[in-house]
Amino acid sequence: MSLLGMVVAVVAACLIGLGFVAQQHAAFQEPLGRILHPRLLLDLLHSRLWLGGIGLMIAGQLVFAFALNLVGVAQATPVLTLNLVFALIAAHVIYREPLGARTLLGSLTLTGGVALFLFIGRPHGGTPPGELSFRWVGGAVVLGLAMVVALGGGHKDLRVRAMLLASAAGLLYGLQDTLTRSVVLLFDKGVGGAFTTWQPYGLVGIGALALLFAQSAFDAAPLRISLPASTAAEPLTGIALGIVVFGEKVRLSTIDLALGALGLAGMVAGIVVLGRSPYLGKPEELASRDGGGRS
Repeated sequence: MSLLGMVVAVVAACLIGLGFVAQQHAAFQEPLGRILHPRLLLDLLHSRLWLGGIGLMIAGQLVFAFALNLVGVAQATPVLTLNLVFALIAAHVIYREPLGARTLLGSLTLTGGVALFLFIGRPHGGTPPGELSFRWVGGAVVLGLAMVVALGGGHKDLRVRAMLLASAAGLLYGLQDTLTRSVVLLFDKGVGGAFTTWQPYGLVGIGALALLFAQSAFDAAPLRISLPASTAAEPLTGIALGIVVFGEKVRLSTIDLALGALGLAGMVAGIVVLGRSPYLGKPEELASRDGGGRS
């Protein structure tokens, strides 16, 4: 496991977390009627705050692409769960709220879960699939599942709607991570040849769809509702696709599987605890006080 790759992935998580805070603050001001409508993204293009958030997220993805060139998808993707910790810190700085015991517990549980999974599972190896490899069926399954989950986002309860949309975005982010690694490996063989394959175009399309789902979730509810679901779905999807698409290996003894599952459970539990922090809900309070453009 490359230490440099892990450090680069942490930097990527920081940039992405800061970007999420800016995006959600801007998207939450949009009318609810914009959810899942391309007009939502067109409106947000006029927001400097949102564009800044997108810039940070893109920078984070580029840094993460470098990390994926150093380590495997199943190794690097769990580290991205730390973006929620950085988002929470940003909310603390912006709103000048003290960090309580719940925040500390969530941070320790999340980071401990990631560390335990990486130490016990030690995902490694793998080979890039060919352009038309049957292994890409795993990616198609994830895309179909994301669409089904997003369509379930028509639920009248905005909290449920936001969580479903965020889960769909997280599924696509995990697929996006897998495609990113594939494209990076293709670029290593020649930039010109890479654009004769479907992967770079698939990466753009999946990224755009994930962005629409994520911003719709941000429009429906504050970060404490929407971000944990997305943050949990992305690494789990990335790990699964790293194994299915790239053929990465994990340790499979009974004790290793049990401890690895414990690490994943800790990771998800930490995300849930952090996501329920009152500090991530601050944009909702501000929107209510200022009118917020809700409808």
